[in-house]
Amino acid sequence: MLIEYHRPQTLEETLTLITRPAPLTLPLGGGTVLNTPHPEEFAVADLQALPLKSIELRGSTLEIGATATLQALLDFPDLSPALAKALYHEATANLRRAGTVAGTLIASDGRSPLAATLLALDTQLTLQPGDETHDLGNILQLRQTIEQTSKPANQQTNFFTLPHRLLTLLTFSTKPALAYEYVARTPADRPIVTVAAAKWPSGRLRVVVGGWGHTPRLALDAPEPGGVEYAVRNITAEAGDEWGSAEYRQDVAVTLTHRALQTINV
Repeated sequence: MLIEYHRPQTLEETLTLITRPAPLTLPLGGGTVLNTPHPEEFAVADLQALPLKSIELRGSTLEIGATATLQALLDFPDLSPALAKALYHEATANLRRAGTVAGTLIASDGRSPLAATLLALDTQLTLQPGDETHDLGNILQLRQTIEQTSKPANQQTNFFTLPHRLLTLLTFSTKPALAYEYVARTPADRPIVTVAAAKWPSGRLRVVVGGWGHTPRLALDAPEPGGVEYAVRNITAEAGDEWGSAEYRQDVAVTLTHRALQTINV
């Protein structure tokens, strides 16, 4: 339940609000998640006035401001086709125009195409206060949940938050070749299994598998692809849920991994 609305004009004002012990105060970007009903009480700090919307390529590093929308990222020139495919799959056109990159990532679950691809790219996050840099994978594990009540009690889902911290910047290298593959009940549906793979010019390979649970999983980060099938089967060994069995996900994930590796010439 939303109990307070604030629109700070500076980063300092924002941090004062979100770091206070009570009430829990969450950053508000596009509002696509926080505008839905929730049983817990919280306040919001609207980020509209902060200069966090830029998307800039600095050398081979893409820097994405936290409140840049999904559509703005999709429209960025020379964006990786695989990342564009993931953005199309992440949300509808209306939600892409409103939803922010940071908000989508923090609220994401294991079926998020964007989280899977950015995890494969070893995306780094800048958090305030402290101007700290963290791996996306570590931050996804540190999130906390808020229960949603917009569905019947037996269908309620949770969304994730990062209390008392503000994500301001996302960065990743544009050097890796990237592939994104998935299987879903329909082409536009959330994935049952998804695989993202990134290969650096040095030969480094990262493979991420998702489609279930709270977050996509990093199956492999290695200087070469040896053992990738074993790693993918191992990460999906307990991936069963109401959408698919673990055995099904293991087999599909291996197939998608081989397809992704062929795309990036591994």
